[in-house]
Amino acid sequence: MLFGKIDYLNLLPFHVFLKRYPLSNQAKKSIEFKKGTPAKLCQALNKRQIDAAIISSIESRNPKYTKLNLGICSKGAVKSVLVRKNSEKKLDPASKSSNMLSKILKLDGEVIIGDEALRQYLKDGGDKFYDMGEIWYQKTNLPFVFGLFCCSKNQNLYKKIINKFLKQKIKIPKYILDEYAKSRNISASLILWYLEHISYSVNNKEKRALKKFIHLAKKHNFKP
Repeated sequence: MLFGKIDYLNLLPFHVFLKRYPLSNQAKKSIEFKKGTPAKLCQALNKRQIDAAIISSIESRNPKYTKLNLGICSKGAVKSVLVRKNSEKKLDPASKSSNMLSKILKLDGEVIIGDEALRQYLKDGGDKFYDMGEIWYQKTNLPFVFGLFCCSKNQNLYKKIINKFLKQKIKIPKYILDEYAKSRNISASLILWYLEHISYSVNNKEKRALKKFIHLAKKHNFKP
């Protein structure tokens, strides 16, 4: 089991779940070792350096991958996938999906994702940014899938893990919240507030949204 980990707050509940799940110590160490951004994990999965990860959703159409029903999704504002208003146009190398979404939505400015985006949102205020999850929802009445769980082998094992995760409500222990609050310089209460904007089940609406996104990306000459 070689699972690549996105070490962002948006997947904190899943990583808490994995800590408790009965995996071997070697598997758990491997998860901590194989950390990266969504874009880097796309490359690692493609090169078979890992066998599963939540990767940029735009890369999930690769026919080599088995797609499972776990993703990083939002039904409206997401607070951590942003374009800064009145700024020089700049893409974020960490996420292919977010960069393409900014083009589809015709938003000019600096693309910022992940924990750094959330920090800047909290520091500068929401009026300084376009929230791409919110704008996508306003235009399509659909959620957005920023990342999707894909694997190249061990599909049955991953499917079992994911199905169990999606059936549970995960409570994050205080000591873990405090650790992340300190390392991210974001208060524990704001981390919990932020996680209310994230969902993980990829159901019919999410699948429709992803299909629409990839269709629009093709019009912009995206070639994964």
